[in-house]
Amino acid sequence: MPSDSPQPTYRKTAILAGILFIVCSAATILSALPTHSLLDSPDYFSELAAHDGRVIIGALIELIWAVTAGGIAVALYPVLRRRSEGLALGAVACRVVEGVFVLVGAVSLLVLLTLGQKSVVGAFADAPSLQASGSLLLSVRDWVGGFMSQVPFQLGALMYYVAMYKSAIVPRWLSGWGLLGAGLYLVATVYSAFIQDFSFTTATAALSAPIAVQEMVLAVWLIAKGFKRPMPAPALATMIGTTNQGRSRSCPKPS
Repeated sequence: MPSDSPQPTYRKTAILAGILFIVCSAATILSALPTHSLLDSPDYFSELAAHDGRVIIGALIELIWAVTAGGIAVALYPVLRRRSEGLALGAVACRVVEGVFVLVGAVSLLVLLTLGQKSVVGAFADAPSLQASGSLLLSVRDWVGGFMSQVPFQLGALMYYVAMYKSAIVPRWLSGWGLLGAGLYLVATVYSAFIQDFSFTTATAALSAPIAVQEMVLAVWLIAKGFKRPMPAPALATMIGTTNQGRSRSCPKPS
């Protein structure tokens, strides 16, 4: 017997997800600003030691990025699981993995700061070993920031945009835009890994721009309008049954 209870609208969930999209995107963009010029310096140990406040700020921004990345998929989970629990759970797993790798990058930044401070006061007598450790940590940050954190983000985004498209809880043009944008960004990330160049080029900017813009549009949509309420399954079955009965009445059986 069909239930007459109203379907949940998840209005607060939509607002929370929209805010998380905005905060996560802002943190992703801002994370490199405090330390990018310091890490690019030939004497990056001294630069990091001299600007320890900027390093701490950069690590805190990356922490916000990690937490909000997982938070997006967790916030969307109760809505998406009603139509595709597997995709909803997969999106949570992928974006949590993204957050873990972002935290690895933040920890490597803080370790670089500690090494820089110790090198300035002459705590390391073995300069070659110090430089080797620094190069290793910089490589970790390059791979984590340019590849290992990006692929789980893109796979998670593909999963929840497929679920959104199937359930139509947001306009399908919007979830379709997300599918295209995440796919293009995945192509750019895999290409960067093969050539081992994670610098921000014109090509990577062009391929990442669609998903960046789409997520801001989606965030505003969720905050302003929330999720569309899809037709409940019992009501849909009733409508289909009524339509089929009408067709059988209008089409007499052959004698």
